[in-house]
Amino acid sequence: MKKMNQETLCVQAGWNPKKGEPRVLPIYQSTTFKYETSEQMARLFDLEDNGYFYTRLQNPTNDAVAAKIAALEGGVGAMLTSSGQAANFYAVFNICQAGDHFVSSSCIYGGTYNLFGVTMKKLGIEVTFVNPDASDEEIIAAFRPNTKCLFGETISNPTLEVLDIEKFARIAHSQGVPLIVDNTFPTPINCRPFEWGADIVTHSTTKYMDGHATSVGGAVVDSGNFDWTKYPDKFPGLCQPDESYHGLTYTEAFGKMAYMTKATAQLMRDLGSIQSPQNAFLLNLGLETLHLRMPQHCKNAQAVAEYLSTNDKVAWVNYSGLPGDKYHALAQKYMPNGSCGVVTFGLKGGRDVAIKFMDSLKLAAIVTHVADARTCVLHPASHTHRQLTDEQLLAAGVRPDLIRFSVGIENANDIIADIEQALQC
Repeated sequence: MKKMNQETLCVQAGWNPKKGEPRVLPIYQSTTFKYETSEQMARLFDLEDNGYFYTRLQNPTNDAVAAKIAALEGGVGAMLTSSGQAANFYAVFNICQAGDHFVSSSCIYGGTYNLFGVTMKKLGIEVTFVNPDASDEEIIAAFRPNTKCLFGETISNPTLEVLDIEKFARIAHSQGVPLIVDNTFPTPINCRPFEWGADIVTHSTTKYMDGHATSVGGAVVDSGNFDWTKYPDKFPGLCQPDESYHGLTYTEAFGKMAYMTKATAQLMRDLGSIQSPQNAFLLNLGLETLHLRMPQHCKNAQAVAEYLSTNDKVAWVNYSGLPGDKYHALAQKYMPNGSCGVVTFGLKGGRDVAIKFMDSLKLAAIVTHVADARTCVLHPASHTHRQLTDEQLLAAGVRPDLIRFSVGIENANDIIADIEQALQC
């Protein structure tokens, strides 16, 4: 059978029941799995056999959903994590250790920015943030001999910059390191970073993949394309023996699955940020309709952005679907079928007017969330970034008047009517 399309993968990939097995992916709500002999269990602990023995490392429900996400992204393997934050941490920490360095786009989610710039620094791992729109030469200047990866977001949260994936991949590979891309906002329905040279993809599955605000989760996906063995001194964790597994070398034992096997067998073993089987089950239900929801999110967001761009009470609008948007050309290149359902804008009058507008909305809810079926709104300067001064907000790329409007899959006319009445208040 020929390679299946994305729509079919959303519904069918990951779980292939055999005779007499449940048609719907079951929840393996068990911490442990039984074996007949001690030798069988020992071989699992030595990574000599495949199988399940403790859900902190692997679980059949989780693995089926991870396999679906890997298929959607076009990767060789994936793992689920307890959150998107955990996914980004694992993706970087899997190839970095104390004394190492990595480079990241400065246009990333604020929580990830703090994870990289503050928390990982306490672990002895340093980061240099670069403007993603800078030239190749400027970005390359941030690299050091101990740099281990380059990181970026396909569409940044909340500022909606579109990453030039090919450019970032070219730079990363010229320096002998992989490109890690957080693909949360467009999802693999609208963008597949591996096709543009990225090596590892992460997701906050909490967002569009779940799609219904029911379960927090994350995912790490490996393309299998980066040749770790070409740089054995740079990536000793993958290319040199792991004493915690009797001297096993991941690249020798697992080939293209080396990165994912290490992340599961070592990081998940020691740090334990596993997604619960119940949450994985809910995530799978969301994935089954991802291909239907994303076009509707984008269609509605386009209508909202066009309305806002013509309203005389609106100071500015960011949405890459607008022809005049700074990132329109890049979005057309990497996401020709649509980007995401998130629109950002500012109102004339600044922060106080923005707060009054939000408080007047009736359909759209003020929540610390983004990217699900229901329209929601957030004012970062008053909420997620409220500790920052206006100067600090601007330095982080977040305007003090920025409103993050996550357009749901309701009727677009109803969403626009809600915005219109709030603007009149």
